[in-house]
This record gives sequence, C-alpha cells and structure tokens, in this order.
Amino acid sequence: VQLQASGGGLVQAGGSLRLSCAASGRTVSNYDMGWFRQAPGKEREFVAAITRSGSSTYYVDSVKGRFTISRNNARNTVYLQMNSLKPEDSAVYYCAAGSVRGSKWTKEEYSYWGQGTQVTVSS
Repeated sequence: VQLQASGGGLVQAGGSLRLSCAASGRTVSNYDMGWFRQAPGKEREFVAAITRSGSSTYYVDSVKGRFTISRNNARNTVYLQMNSLKPEDSAVYYCAAGSVRGSKWTKEEYSYWGQGTQVTVSS
C-alpha cells in the first residue's frame, strides 16, 4: 500500500490543521493506521493510532484532548485533526499502516509509511 500525507503547513500557536493520509494500492480497511512525528534531532515518536474499524483510538499523552484521529475507509483516507497547536508540535508528520499485533504506539509494528508532511507552529 502507498501512503500520501498532506495538509501540513505553517500555523500560529493555538491554531488548527487537518492532516490527511490517502492510501492507494490496497484498501486501508485492512490495516491499523497511525500517525507519528519527528522533530529535528529527535527520534520518530508516536502521536495517534486507530484500529481497522475505527472503534478504538490511541494518543500520546501530550496531544490528548487536542488531536483527533479518524478514518474514512470508503475514501481510503485517514485524518489527524490538530487543534490548539503548540510550538512543540512542530515536526514532520508521517502516516503509517500495519497489521499491528502488539502496541499501537510502536513504530516497528507498522509496515508501510508515507513520505511525511511538515507542520510548523510559530509562537
């Protein structure tokens, strides 16, 4: 499956962005989906994940209450709605797909990755 992330950009602190991850090649309904981010000089970290059916979601503590992950399997797309953005949210955001058997927040569980989209939050 090929993943294409989009929707990043420059926004002021307190603003919002919605990231999209469009899949092609295979239907995303077959996969758990996740969003990860990587800031300069830091490791790629888990942000959010959603199960195949969308019935369960997972978030890193730092984004709980501000970010929402969702999916539209009919459109083969996963979203990350980001509200109340902070400068520390600045990073390249990656979407990922996988048949996760372990922890949804472990990047090694995901087999397919998009190219990333830059999010920059100014203070």
